[in-house]
Amino acid sequence: MSPLQRKYVDLIHDATSKWANWDPPIPIKVGAFGKLDRTTGELEVHGNVYDADFQETLDKIDPTLKLKLQQHLPVVGPVEEDFIISTSGAQRRAFSAEPGVDVMGLATASLKADFQFSLGKRDAFLVMHSPRMEYFPPSAVLEQLYHIPALADMYLVTSVFTCPAFSLYLSDKSGEQISLALLASAPIITPVAPLGPSASFSTGIDWWTNASRGILRKGASKEGEYVFTPLYVLKKRGGWARKIFRSADPKQRGRSSEDELWVDVDTPWEPLDEDGEEDPIDVHGSSCPDAFD
Repeated sequence: MSPLQRKYVDLIHDATSKWANWDPPIPIKVGAFGKLDRTTGELEVHGNVYDADFQETLDKIDPTLKLKLQQHLPVVGPVEEDFIISTSGAQRRAFSAEPGVDVMGLATASLKADFQFSLGKRDAFLVMHSPRMEYFPPSAVLEQLYHIPALADMYLVTSVFTCPAFSLYLSDKSGEQISLALLASAPIITPVAPLGPSASFSTGIDWWTNASRGILRKGASKEGEYVFTPLYVLKKRGGWARKIFRSADPKQRGRSSEDELWVDVDTPWEPLDEDGEEDPIDVHGSSCPDAFD
């Protein structure tokens, strides 16, 4: 599974410059730091800047720094519209259920999508229902973290997308057509006898899809909780830029500092073939199978 998992991560990164989480039920938190597994594309988390032991490290490095990260917790953004990412060979089309498909709630589903995949190549999509972003507060936190030796060769999660329902798919090169929809059911009541104020109410949601090939992963919180993390932003320390200190506007100077000091992380593998295996190419674009022998 590892090469195909890596292929999915690579495709989504190519489309968005963000990093896909192959296991969205496993949370990835703002402030996590670590390294990317070159084989799987997973983030191997070594710690989090909001952990108590990391705060102890900060205090030991410079007691005068006075950076108390618990006073600068991640910002939770507003709920956004459904977010659909598809790669170049996954052409989105108007949704149309196949003849004979009779699924309750399909006609009125607010989130529906239909994709036609290219023959002979792998492509992918990621669908997030009502996502929201969590991110470092717009302060000098990232600028100060830049100077911490423990993060010198680490990758840092600066923002994440969470959602109550997701669906991801990696095609199998057969030129398949995939439809999916997020269906809402009637309210679910968990009774407490006798039924009273302690009863819990939730609206059930679940995915319908016609997918029978490729790799499909999906999840939905019946309670609408933001328990999935399908996508995140990863940064690394960049080069020092003196010009960021020349701005007369302190707010602009802080924003520029973060952009200059923390830069996007590139994929740590060579170009991948359609099955997720590394396929080195030379400057002229031809395969070089012996390049790393």
